[in-house]
Amino acid sequence: MCHAESDVDPGGNLMARPLAGPQTLLRTLNGRAILETLARRGPLTRSELVGETGLSRTAVTQVLRMFESSSAVAAAGLDRDTRGPAAGRVALHPQLGFAAAVHVDPHAAHVVLVDPTGTVRAEQHGAFPVQGDRVEHIAALVEACRSAVRGPLVLTVVAVPGIVTADGGIRDDQGPDGGAFRASLATRLDCPVRVENDVNLAALAELTEGSGAELASFALLLLDDGLGAGIVIDGVLHRGFSGVAGEVMYVPQTPLPIGAPVLGEDVVQDLATAHGLDPEEPLDRHLDAASAGDEAALALVSEMGRRLAYVAGTIALVLDPEAFVLSGYAAHPALVDAVAAVAEELAAQLPMRFTVSSFGPEAPLVGAVDQAASALRATVFSQLVPSAERRTGRRAAERRVLVEGGR
Repeated sequence: MCHAESDVDPGGNLMARPLAGPQTLLRTLNGRAILETLARRGPLTRSELVGETGLSRTAVTQVLRMFESSSAVAAAGLDRDTRGPAAGRVALHPQLGFAAAVHVDPHAAHVVLVDPTGTVRAEQHGAFPVQGDRVEHIAALVEACRSAVRGPLVLTVVAVPGIVTADGGIRDDQGPDGGAFRASLATRLDCPVRVENDVNLAALAELTEGSGAELASFALLLLDDGLGAGIVIDGVLHRGFSGVAGEVMYVPQTPLPIGAPVLGEDVVQDLATAHGLDPEEPLDRHLDAASAGDEAALALVSEMGRRLAYVAGTIALVLDPEAFVLSGYAAHPALVDAVAAVAEELAAQLPMRFTVSSFGPEAPLVGAVDQAASALRATVFSQLVPSAERRTGRRAAERRVLVEGGR
């Protein structure tokens, strides 16, 4: 446990003051504070950094000098808006590196390249070839993005459907892949790759800056080719012991047999057939038809709303979240209305609150971008501070040698 030294004020009262820590540790903490502030706020003057970080002007100047020598920061114009002489702004160096955020669905891959500030620098989207390797397809999209920028690719975050194990393996009907996809992509891109469930990333997006930002706990229900839930409890994403948390597509519902999916692409096709609709029509067409008043489509969407509301009810009885966030196709107004109608019927026995995603179908990609930018900052900053410290230490040693040699 750390203790504080004590002084006595003129009134005889004890005053605690922190022990002075090693200068290297202090510079490291100060350096991280400045880098994070520049990443969050963009270009700032020294005075603005003093105000934002609470550090002294001397500390800010020392850290910036250290980072300028390692090309971690660069000049970013002058502040001519304030009174007095124009002050120079500094910003993170534009070539510190990039992270790739990738959203993989059964049909296509969407790649975004971000810098440490979270700014999107390049973007590519492409459907998977009918026959072809998905790792090569993703790598080609990443390389197309990299051709538009200068700087190294530091890491990649990939959002995928299905169960993701703690070691980054993907579970599907054939069982876990043992991390083969992640390992292959990491080799092909020559950088670390983190694989995450797409619905979990969608929930993190809502938690960070979306509909869930003001909620203590919520469950995001995302409907696309399947139905999944991202569960946030007390502000923390709950993945479960083996990554199975949120796989609500198979939650039992009467009169469906145990193990039958509740909702998903195949289920919607069967329901469409049962209601005299074309099963080959995409779901958004049925939802639009329901909004336009088509009776058969309304009946289909009503049944989907019932199933979604019952899934939410099952979650509510176990976790009692503050709200449910509807995402993907579940955020379509026709389906939102259908869910609300069933929830109203259940309100006396089980009150539930529903809200709509802030990001729609892009929620998994938004979550991947946020996580990629955050991981990029942590990786780059952890490399920058020790590197700058070593460079500063070497220069100080060289100065000592010159001084001593001149005596």
